[in-house]
Amino acid sequence: MNPSKKWSVVFGVLIFLIIVAGLSFSFKDKLFVGLKTYQQIAAVISSRYVDAVDPQILVQAGIKGMLSVLDPYSEYLEEKEYQGLIEETQGQFEGVGLEIGTRNQFLTVISPVEGGPAYRAGILAGDKIIKINGEEAEGITGDQAVKKLRGPKGTAVTITISRAGLAKPIEYKITRDVIEVKTVPYHGLLDQKFGYIRLKKFTETSTAEITKALLELKSQNTTGIILDLRGNPGGLLTQAVEVAGLFLGDKKLILETKGQDEGQNQKYLAGEKAVCPDLPLVVLVDEGSASASEIVAGAIQDWDRGVVIGDTTFGKGLVQTVLRLPNDNALKLTTAKYFTPSGRCIQKKENGSKLEQLELATKSDFKPEDLVSDTNSVFYTKKGRKVLGAGGIIPDIVVARPKFNPLIYNLLREDLFFEFASEYASSNSPIDQNFEVTWETLKEFRRFLWQKNFSYQTMTELQLEELKKTAFEELSSANLDYSLGHINQVIQEEKQKAFTHSLEEIKWYLKEAILTHNLGEKAKYPQVWSKNHPEIKKALEILNLREKYEKLLSS
Repeated sequence: MNPSKKWSVVFGVLIFLIIVAGLSFSFKDKLFVGLKTYQQIAAVISSRYVDAVDPQILVQAGIKGMLSVLDPYSEYLEEKEYQGLIEETQGQFEGVGLEIGTRNQFLTVISPVEGGPAYRAGILAGDKIIKINGEEAEGITGDQAVKKLRGPKGTAVTITISRAGLAKPIEYKITRDVIEVKTVPYHGLLDQKFGYIRLKKFTETSTAEITKALLELKSQNTTGIILDLRGNPGGLLTQAVEVAGLFLGDKKLILETKGQDEGQNQKYLAGEKAVCPDLPLVVLVDEGSASASEIVAGAIQDWDRGVVIGDTTFGKGLVQTVLRLPNDNALKLTTAKYFTPSGRCIQKKENGSKLEQLELATKSDFKPEDLVSDTNSVFYTKKGRKVLGAGGIIPDIVVARPKFNPLIYNLLREDLFFEFASEYASSNSPIDQNFEVTWETLKEFRRFLWQKNFSYQTMTELQLEELKKTAFEELSSANLDYSLGHINQVIQEEKQKAFTHSLEEIKWYLKEAILTHNLGEKAKYPQVWSKNHPEIKKALEILNLREKYEKLLSS
């Protein structure tokens, strides 16, 4: 290299370093000025505000204010809250059994814990919690909500929820119980040939339990596997990578994490050998599948290893790091995002940070639609199939949630299926795996409901009451009163028919409640779920049609 070129390179490097250093100092200067301003304002408030203010309260408010513009999962944890976070990794706790996240700044149910009080009451993934014990839930964090919902077994808590399709919020009074977090509550053969594994949460034992289940199912000559991740809110990242690796192997990429700190940029690979590398595979997901569940489903889909069936997942793709602070408190901070092997970001924008929205809103060319996930972002699987990068995992076959049924909703809300199961068992034993709900069982259930004075109001009735009130205030017409009264009569007649119209669904819930009460949770999977859940029925259909299965993974 001649001397002039050599000096040009050196000069260029120096200029680059000066620019980088300038940017660094510029950021530090802005941060220093901001902190100085904060300190000055705190000092003025402390000395001149009308009432004396505890300086510690101002500091806490400042910390929470900073975190409030980040994502919903970055939180300042006091010692008790930190201990509650540690408790979540243990095998059991006492509460109502709800996994909660934040969506569009609302506390949202990610998933009710299967078999828990909230699950039995009929609370669903996607329900928004607007009050807890009468207190507004808007603005509180997920961890704060969990603290309010947990408590000793036998105590009650009232939760007010808002649900899409319901005109008014609904109150649930739920009695707390011991919540056991079982990783794999069931595995076995369906239709005598397809292996079914239910994975409820990713804990330290998940990989070992799934491995054991796969080996047992293979020894029974299974010809396909269904991995059920519906309602699975996630858990340990390492376990998600290892569980996906059981089906992929060959050191395939499972996940990438990317953040501002380069130390957070990591690639997670499968091991060399898979336990189940070639058997046909179906992964079931729904709106309650989040985080670690989305990692597994996304990797299986991107490598064309199996077919994903169900509903679009929650879209929680953020890495949290817990940093202990000197005062025994902790900072739970989001430090990276999850990306599937094809490059899709799992995190949905609607579940993201206010900071991102504030930054967008300050742009001169800002448009409201910029805050919505880009559903046009297309990515490609290993075999070239198109998959959308809208956040969450969109299944290969979408199976929508069953249509809302007011009668079933209210029976679940009052826990009447499980209450009846307890009474039924005391006078109808023994009950075995072959139990079926008969006409006599249904008659007993109707008598039980009559004894309980069970009644409920439909949304149509509630809206009709509002209409009557408005009509009386505005019009006060005898003809109108008569017409509205006639409508109400028709509604009551239709409600009388509701039990008959809902017989199949009632039989399903009764059978599940009675079998679970008498034989334990395992009985419901082969006897009820496999015969009634549309996602499992679709999975069995696909696995039975090998040609269709292969076509789905190649088209």
